[in-house]
Amino acid sequence: MRDAPTMRTMTRQDVDLAIRLAAREGWNPGLSDADCFYAADPGGFFIAELGGQPVGTISAVRYEGGFGFVGLYIVAPEERGKGYGLELWRHALPRLDGCTIGLDAVVAQEATYRKAGFEPVYRSMRHEGVGGGARPDDVVALETVPFAEIARYDRSCFPGGREAFMQAWIDAPGATGCAVMDGERLAGFGVIRPCAKGYKIGPLFADDAGVAETLFLALTAAIPGQRYYLDIVEPNAAARELVGRHGLAEVFTTVRMYAGGEPDMDLGKIFGVTSFELG
Repeated sequence: MRDAPTMRTMTRQDVDLAIRLAAREGWNPGLSDADCFYAADPGGFFIAELGGQPVGTISAVRYEGGFGFVGLYIVAPEERGKGYGLELWRHALPRLDGCTIGLDAVVAQEATYRKAGFEPVYRSMRHEGVGGGARPDDVVALETVPFAEIARYDRSCFPGGREAFMQAWIDAPGATGCAVMDGERLAGFGVIRPCAKGYKIGPLFADDAGVAETLFLALTAAIPGQRYYLDIVEPNAAARELVGRHGLAEVFTTVRMYAGGEPDMDLGKIFGVTSFELG
């Protein structure tokens, strides 16, 4: 009979371990993701241990407005098949009681999450390209935009309030943010950040395809010759056209699934997902 793992809430340092596990899985996390993730909800990260040694991790992050997201759900490869993942799940999920809950599942695990009460809504596809080109003139640095305006725009593209996370995301070391303004109103913004391999664009939120194109060109111009990744949502046809127009290669697919119904957000503005781990 196997020993039962000990479950506890992660410290900030434990989140570094979860990020390392994610990197080992090939998820290519950002170099500063741990700080940003922890800022979102310090009580939302859990670790399973045997004899003081980690065997698995999971996050169950609560956002303002009754939305939660599950991610970083990883059991160490040598400990799989022993039921530790299910015990982690059962420990973490009650924290999101009363929430609409989202997650991005690898395609092979869609049936497993269906059994847990999650329904697939759409697919997200990761695309890969190489940076370069000229920066358009009609963009401004994101740090020049009042944060209240950024938070307002973000709330139209994400089903919960996440101001602490977004502030940390924008301010993360090595991150570059760009915005397009329509007078005093934000018409779209994007961030590109260094990762274990290359860079990732996310979020990339825009009023329309033209604004998204401008932001995309500005962000990719910031990393000439460097590889980058952009995660788009399948329902946004203009996003699919953008990656096709620029010859990006599709390299990975996830399934967005929800328990408690699909939340209200404008998928037509989402040209780049912020993070598969936190939504």
